[in-house]
Amino acid sequence: MAHQALDPAFRRLIDEHAPVRQVASGCTFTEGPIWHPHEQHLTFSDMPADTRRRLDRGGNVTVAARPSNKGNGLTYDAALNLLVCEHATSSVARFRPDGRREVLASHFQGRELNSPNDLCVHSGGAIYFSDPWYGRMPHYGVERPRVLGFQGVYRIAPGGGEPQLLVDRYLFSQPNGLTFSPDEALLYVNDTEQANIRVFDVAADGALRNGRIFAAGIRDSLIPGLPDGMKCDQEGNVWCTGPGGVWVFDRSGRLIGKVAIPEPPANLHWGGADWRTLYVCATTSVYAVTTRIGPRNEPFMNARGDATAAAGVAASGGEELRLEARRCALIIQDMQNDVVMEGGAFAASGSPAHCRAQNAIANAARLAERCRQLGIPVIHVHFIVPQGARGLTLNAPLFEGVLENNALVRGTWGAAPVPELEPRPGDHVVEKNRMSAWEGTQLETILKAEGRDILIETGAWTNMSVEHTARTGADKGYVMVIPEDGCSTMNADWHRASIDYALQNVALVTKTDAVLRALG
Repeated sequence: MAHQALDPAFRRLIDEHAPVRQVASGCTFTEGPIWHPHEQHLTFSDMPADTRRRLDRGGNVTVAARPSNKGNGLTYDAALNLLVCEHATSSVARFRPDGRREVLASHFQGRELNSPNDLCVHSGGAIYFSDPWYGRMPHYGVERPRVLGFQGVYRIAPGGGEPQLLVDRYLFSQPNGLTFSPDEALLYVNDTEQANIRVFDVAADGALRNGRIFAAGIRDSLIPGLPDGMKCDQEGNVWCTGPGGVWVFDRSGRLIGKVAIPEPPANLHWGGADWRTLYVCATTSVYAVTTRIGPRNEPFMNARGDATAAAGVAASGGEELRLEARRCALIIQDMQNDVVMEGGAFAASGSPAHCRAQNAIANAARLAERCRQLGIPVIHVHFIVPQGARGLTLNAPLFEGVLENNALVRGTWGAAPVPELEPRPGDHVVEKNRMSAWEGTQLETILKAEGRDILIETGAWTNMSVEHTARTGADKGYVMVIPEDGCSTMNADWHRASIDYALQNVALVTKTDAVLRALG
């Protein structure tokens, strides 16, 4: 079935004619799909059947839990514990890998919650969830009277405790799907009854500010369906279930296309080995469609027990990253005008736009400032060539491009570091004319002199200099930590390909905020 492109931008996200496959059927009402990044299976709820099901890579569907307390929304935390919104118990519950169940939230101000419906996890460990009253209706839950009298959106702090109400009590009629933007600066929450999506600024303390309508009128008098599940992709587009399938909005709230699904959809999430399979829970079935873009990077996607142990990482409850500052150094690589700025030699590649989308300059600057405060060496690695690129071998297209574009020439604006990332007194500057920061440079001499073996690497381009440096660093025995939002390349696809594949095998991939917290 053909999907509907209302704007050419939609075609960058998915092929208009991408086939939609039914990968599970015969259920009662499916919800809450979530993909396990290591075990490579999809877990989803069959809510009225009081069953949690699992779809494996071979296409087999098995029962993961029965009864399931009529679980609805599902996700994982950073330690790969399964988080479940339980309709029958009005609870948000956590299931450890060994099966132990822990209740994280069930009451607010002494009164039982309505029926937690959907949830998402912030990189800091806080859990955000919606609380409509669908789970107190027949069929979808256990019929019983409401005791709260309003439907809210809540936050559970990383350390637990009573949930914090984040919105005015009567703002939402039936809050449902919710998702963070890729940089976690925004939280989107939809309302099934009002058929709209609101967006909020996420404050430093986790509170929500400046709520406003992001999209409205998500209904159709001729086609069944209303807003329910919702996710952000890696570029910040919002994918929300609605009449006829999945409605896709760009970051401004403009509807750019619709993914057609044969049954009324309820929820969605990406999965598959490359995170390019969109799974949609729709009434009695689960459908899958290949997309050209993947999801925003959620904390559970970066769970790597072996890498955290290698980094000398300590954990609080198995979830919070900590780094020994005395062992760390920060690398800021190729953040030069020609590489990532408008007007630079390589601007036509799209690198300036992706650098802005990643907020990579500001994130690297935040890390640099904190590292200087803690006495952690800040090492700037710059690609520099003389006029005419004398001495630069032209054995690869990348190096040919440097010569052809007269790029990164010593003393020019293009070779200079970008604003905000100029070297400060006490910083180190390393020059190179290869992709890897190790090749033909004094980088390792500096690291040995400083006694550093954990390298926090930022810069451009993710799939070239950053990846090559991380690979060699791992071979040399260094622990490589990649705050992926401190890196950028030509476009999101190249970035995600490197982050989700090669770098997962040689580095601990995380976020800038997580590194800042880890450093204390």
